[in-house]
Amino acid sequence: MAATEQGLAICSFAPPDARLAHLPDTDTSAAQAWLDQARTELDQYFAGTRQSFTVPLDLRLAGKFDRSVLSALEPVTYGTTTTYGSLTRALNRPATDARKVGAALARNPVVIIVPCHRVVGTNNTLTGYAGGLPAKRQLLDLEGSDPQLTLNLTR
Repeated sequence: MAATEQGLAICSFAPPDARLAHLPDTDTSAAQAWLDQARTELDQYFAGTRQSFTVPLDLRLAGKFDRSVLSALEPVTYGTTTTYGSLTRALNRPATDARKVGAALARNPVVIIVPCHRVVGTNNTLTGYAGGLPAKRQLLDLEGSDPQLTLNLTR
């Protein structure tokens, strides 16, 4: 994870990378406070006592389109899912942009906090997740999401 004075900027399965060079103010007491808050909230989430996050976010690493896709996830609450197609329609984009929406979700700099794991394929398959499909399944199971969702391991 990494934070700036504005909020949490990176929450990833991979160690922070070269993107950190593009973030100012990551070594301040405010940034440390956001990291501490994010850790506490994630611990609560994994313990099953938190269903939403309040840590402020700094999404400057995400482009304008990516930020619009991430914002469109707000109504997809704990324990629910949506599809790439539904998310594309919610953005008033043509159906052919579903892959662009998926690509934006793949670039999500703050996974779990912005719940891209709640987006599934139209036929209830679990596709595409930065942490891997088993991690996506575990997150959905933690939230009590539809157990009928299946892993698509052929992609």
